[in-house]
Amino acid sequence: MFAPADKAQADDTAQSLAIDEGKKLYAVGCASCHGTGGQGTSDGPSLVGVGSAAVDFQVGTGRMPAQQPGAQVPKKKVVYSQAEIDQLAAYISSLGAGPTVPTEQQYSPEGADIAEGGELFRTNCAQCHNFTGKGGALTNGKSAPSLEDVDPKHIYEAMQTGPQNMPSFPDTTLSEQNKKDIIAYLDAVNSDDTESPGGLELGGLGPVSEGLFAWVFGLGALIAVAVWVAARTAKAKKS
Repeated sequence: MFAPADKAQADDTAQSLAIDEGKKLYAVGCASCHGTGGQGTSDGPSLVGVGSAAVDFQVGTGRMPAQQPGAQVPKKKVVYSQAEIDQLAAYISSLGAGPTVPTEQQYSPEGADIAEGGELFRTNCAQCHNFTGKGGALTNGKSAPSLEDVDPKHIYEAMQTGPQNMPSFPDTTLSEQNKKDIIAYLDAVNSDDTESPGGLELGGLGPVSEGLFAWVFGLGALIAVAVWVAARTAKAKKS
């Protein structure tokens, strides 16, 4: 009869230990930019209320700790273990409530609607990430990264939190199912088994650029052939 209370106490103790360890890691690797209490400084934004999902994304993709300030913090080798990332996330979450790390059931593409995901992606994401998530350049040295080979959990967290130049898409904007559908679409179009039915995909840049390629190079080749034939014909007549 006392087991539930004991389990709750054990969970509280484990959470407190995780927060304490996370605070130590934060003091060494994060406080110089984000402030000793996560309040932010001129070198880094406040982390109060960003939630565990933001920490798991930024640290789990190696973007944080940042090597140097700049317009874009690139993805790089991960510094911390997953256990340490969880501890950092626990500490940051204790500073203020925010988006939480999703469960595997939330971000798994299984059972999702790929076609619906494609529609949602082209409406909300393709302007920056390109039609198939290959990425693209933005203004002032910024860029939208490629979404190939990105962990589905990190894609879900990015939609939740809106890292760097990306807007956030909370459940009131894109539901949990919508996010699953988008992840399923990206998984499908970037799969090694996916073939382009139209031939050379040209980076998946979309119909306008691919059509322009066909007009410029295709029409250019036809003109070159026509000039060559005309020259050969004129030469033959003179002979």
